[in-house]
Amino acid sequence: MVVKTRFAICSALLAVGLLTFWTGAALAAPSADPQVLKRQIGYAEYYVKEFENEVARQRGGEKMVWRSKKEALSRVQQLKTDYPNDPDVEKLYQRVRAALMKSKGEYVEVPAAWTAYRRNEDDLRKRIAEEGKKAWDAFLQRHRDKLIENALPAPDSTKVTASDLKGTHVLLNDVQYPGHQFYGATGEYVYVGKPSSGYYFVRIDGRDWLGPYEAVKRYRRNVDATLADVTSWTVLGEIVDIIAEIPQAGGEKTGSFQYGWVVRPVALYVPGHVMAVQDGNSDVPAGYVGEERVDAIKNGWYTVKDIPADVSPDRLMEIFMTSIKEKNYSLYENCIDPERQKTEIAKDLLRYHWDLHQERFHGEYVHATFGKPKISVLKGFDDGNELENFFLSESQKDALAKRSGVKIEEAVVESRAFDEKGKQIGSPHEHRLIRKDGGRWYVKDYEPRF
Repeated sequence: MVVKTRFAICSALLAVGLLTFWTGAALAAPSADPQVLKRQIGYAEYYVKEFENEVARQRGGEKMVWRSKKEALSRVQQLKTDYPNDPDVEKLYQRVRAALMKSKGEYVEVPAAWTAYRRNEDDLRKRIAEEGKKAWDAFLQRHRDKLIENALPAPDSTKVTASDLKGTHVLLNDVQYPGHQFYGATGEYVYVGKPSSGYYFVRIDGRDWLGPYEAVKRYRRNVDATLADVTSWTVLGEIVDIIAEIPQAGGEKTGSFQYGWVVRPVALYVPGHVMAVQDGNSDVPAGYVGEERVDAIKNGWYTVKDIPADVSPDRLMEIFMTSIKEKNYSLYENCIDPERQKTEIAKDLLRYHWDLHQERFHGEYVHATFGKPKISVLKGFDDGNELENFFLSESQKDALAKRSGVKIEEAVVESRAFDEKGKQIGSPHEHRLIRKDGGRWYVKDYEPRF
């Protein structure tokens, strides 16, 4: 009995030992030849370095496609799973973690001052919109006695003549410009309607349209950048004729002729934004309601009004950005190299890029920071070149300065743009500035995004 008991105890201890051995073996990292592990780490490290280099080149910006990211992560994940306690694997794991976080983009805290321009603009938009709504309602009331409010279906041209509708105004709530713009045999129009409901042809090649439309463009440029995406307009117009045209865009007309009532625009309206009117006199420039008060209101916003004569390149870029955010167009012009403003085409380009900058500061980013400038001499004697000047006497420097003519310097300043959540948008962008004969710095390349 004693022998059997001892045998049973020994068997139990042996079983426990075997179980412990196999369990420990299952939990331990898989055995591997040190050279094999070293080679696996080397392969993984190659992709980790490539990923780190990609991240470094982005310099805080996020991008959609990373060439080495997936391979780096998957190889290190496998190593970490198989060899969780290996110190070299752990180092590689930590490097990937750091690179992965950097690849998600740089973040900063956003102070309230960065987005103050949006709050100011929204307040001004509401004030102009309120004035415009009151003026629009009064305008409709003035024409109420002969006003077609429900424009479609249009009056049947087989039963009604143009003389019957003389002096009649019509309210068109969905004038899609430029979507429904077309060139006809008798002029340029925007059509409203369809064959089953009849047509109106809003004439847009005269001052009755161009005046109010230009006024709305001024409103967008000076007050409200969100208007850039508006493609549907409300038009109050007067019915002046009936014609047959093919309401189809493009030079080749494949549709059939349709009769439509010709409408002379009287006022344009964008609900919640602005009303513009010609005011009945084509010799007087059209305007939008409240336009005469805009400059005085905006003047209270401005945090920068002047450019110091000794302004540094990076400070000038800050002022340039501020002029755009605060919609100070005269300050914007004063930042830019006068050589790039000499012709009407050049001035049109200034306005075009002003509009692009406005849209970006509303749809993409809210602020930018600027690095220290890198200044070089493009032409003339470089009195700041310490290496060369070491070998030159003062008389030689003076002689070279006289012979070299006008000194032209260029400064390169990098910007980093951030959205309203503080995330950096893309990689840094370069901006070039110019200075002549030691005068004031000016922005030369005003086109690049921030």
